[in-house]
Amino acid sequence: MKKEMVCISCPKGCRMTVEYEGDKVLEVLGNSCSKGWDYAVDEITKPVRIVTSTVKVRGGKLTVVPVKTNKPVRRHLIFDVMNEIYKAEVKAPVKEGQVIIKNAADSGADIIATLDLKKI
Repeated sequence: MKKEMVCISCPKGCRMTVEYEGDKVLEVLGNSCSKGWDYAVDEITKPVRIVTSTVKVRGGKLTVVPVKTNKPVRRHLIFDVMNEIYKAEVKAPVKEGQVIIKNAADSGADIIATLDLKKI
């Protein structure tokens, strides 16, 4: 099979064509460095993403606080992580870096606040 992708390992953004069978990468064309090859292999064999969203806040200057995973999450777990985020609620004040959800959806990643939020 073939897949077109843009490498995000550096600002160059090489457009690549990846040929693969199952989870084995056979060829990567269009990458200008070895990071492109590594990115293509990871994207085919074990794709991961940082998840960003917001969590409801009680008693804060804002009604939601922006959050993200503290490390990339396997792509197939994103919807499970988002379901936990959707159900979560935190009480103000909130500190940037504060863990809101520990080990979200058994992904190994914590959901952390990305902004200080004061109490009203």
